[in-house]
Amino acid sequence: MQEDVDMYIEEAKEAMEHALDHLKKELVKIRAGKASPDMLSGLVVPYYGSPTPLAQVANVSVSDSRTLVIQPWEKSMIQPIEKAIMEANMGFTPQNDGDLIRINIPPLTEDRRKQMVKQVKAVGEDTKVGLRSARRDAMDGIKKAVKDGFAEDAGKRMEDEVEAMTKRYSGKIDDIVAVKEKDILTV
Repeated sequence: MQEDVDMYIEEAKEAMEHALDHLKKELVKIRAGKASPDMLSGLVVPYYGSPTPLAQVANVSVSDSRTLVIQPWEKSMIQPIEKAIMEANMGFTPQNDGDLIRINIPPLTEDRRKQMVKQVKAVGEDTKVGLRSARRDAMDGIKKAVKDGFAEDAGKRMEDEVEAMTKRYSGKIDDIVAVKEKDILTV
């Protein structure tokens, strides 16, 4: 019986860790006005007929705080990469010089910064929904175990432990979102 309850708590913790990792990956994609190779991490390019992540067909680097440089490993990939960037509708225009592609990251307007802060808050809130779901699953499992004969006071302690863990992870999410907001709003 104790093993079952421990398993519910461990599953909740893993789900909360996964939600936190997902939040970090999503926030990396939201640009803060500075060039970063991670901005193109989700970009997929057609490579000999199959969709391939950009990082597997080119080297992406930063030449200065507002410029990304994409160096394809094969010259024939310049056009497909350029087309994929345009189709991704990321808000910037690639410049092809025949050997590599440069992307100038335009400075963010105040309105665009506010939109991005809203987007960051929305991603943070979605992550908290994932936390609450993990908490609910753990609480349901603990209540079922108590109903099946697990000690009621031990069940209550386990519920308190899940609640404290949820608050801890929720605080981590708030901290990560606050750092990203500050990053976006810093001109």
